[in-house]
Amino acid sequence: MTTGSLGAELDASKLEVTSAPTSKPVPNHDSPEVAALKDGTDRMIIVSWTSQLGWGDPRVVPYGPISLMPTSSALQYATQCFEGMKVFRGYDGRLRLFRPLFNCERLRNSASRIALPNFDPKELLKLIQKLCSLEAPKWLPKDNPGAALYIRPTLIGSDSSLGFKAPDEAQLYIFIESVVRAWPGGTGAAKVGGNYAAALSKHVQAKQRGFDQVLWLYGQDRQITEAGAANIFVMWKTNSGSLQLVTSPLDGNNLILAGNTRRSIIELSRAIFDNEDAGDGIRCEVLEKKFTVTEVEEAACQDRLVCAFSVGTAYWIQEIAEINIDGRVIKIGLGKTPHVALLRSRMSDIMFGNRESQWADIVSEE
Repeated sequence: MTTGSLGAELDASKLEVTSAPTSKPVPNHDSPEVAALKDGTDRMIIVSWTSQLGWGDPRVVPYGPISLMPTSSALQYATQCFEGMKVFRGYDGRLRLFRPLFNCERLRNSASRIALPNFDPKELLKLIQKLCSLEAPKWLPKDNPGAALYIRPTLIGSDSSLGFKAPDEAQLYIFIESVVRAWPGGTGAAKVGGNYAAALSKHVQAKQRGFDQVLWLYGQDRQITEAGAANIFVMWKTNSGSLQLVTSPLDGNNLILAGNTRRSIIELSRAIFDNEDAGDGIRCEVLEKKFTVTEVEEAACQDRLVCAFSVGTAYWIQEIAEINIDGRVIKIGLGKTPHVALLRSRMSDIMFGNRESQWADIVSEE
């Protein structure tokens, strides 16, 4: 459970900008820094917490290493969680975050699973907005619309006691990846580090065999859960010929990450496709339900499999060309239906300001 809110609350209004930013060049899109994903922008925000005093004053500091003892809770017991989100430079020159409060609330939920301190998600969002307003003018300039930067808020247990207990000290830090990405085409229910470490060896094996991601299955019936660290959607025709778009449900087993992009795709799909106004070949039923890789293979064999795609913050919406299961290849193909392109277009319009939406939070700049 989340450590209680004794002591001072997280307060973005107390943010201290005490250091002049270092001057780093913005890397070219094909530079080694971009390929390695190893560097951040000039500055980051860090906030310390203790069980006695609560949250300290947030500080803007130069991007760089943080200090941890070898016995720290984050290193010994994996008391760390994070979020992934993006800030977008719109074609109207404005900065936007996409449904950011969802990510801030999810970070608090993740923290509650590993006994890290509680905080007000709205205060975290204010800190994220402030960092974006400081860094974006250089790293995401107005003359480069249609691009985005990746934001990583992280909360770790920094307590140096080796005892197995809830951390008495923690650090919240927020940094922005220095990779300026042009937007393509236009393990559990919490994002905690331990969920991803156990999956890395399988990801490496998949890469070595020429695949992009691992399709995670669950149970004796081999239910489809996620693709890598992304949510997965499959569209098929029913035996009666109607279209269905299915994705795994969020249930009590905590197998599926409640992704922001996942939620948005479900809501958009229901609004665009699952109604009487949708035209022939577009209308489809949108379902959150358990489904298996056997059902996908049967649909492919019966020529009922229309498309499959994964969704997430980092790679947005990616169609899946094929699935290899037990040495057999399920051919899916790309671009066979307009649904994916329509979803990409609608999401892009919202993120980059071509369509007004409550999902887009405008970030004021310094």
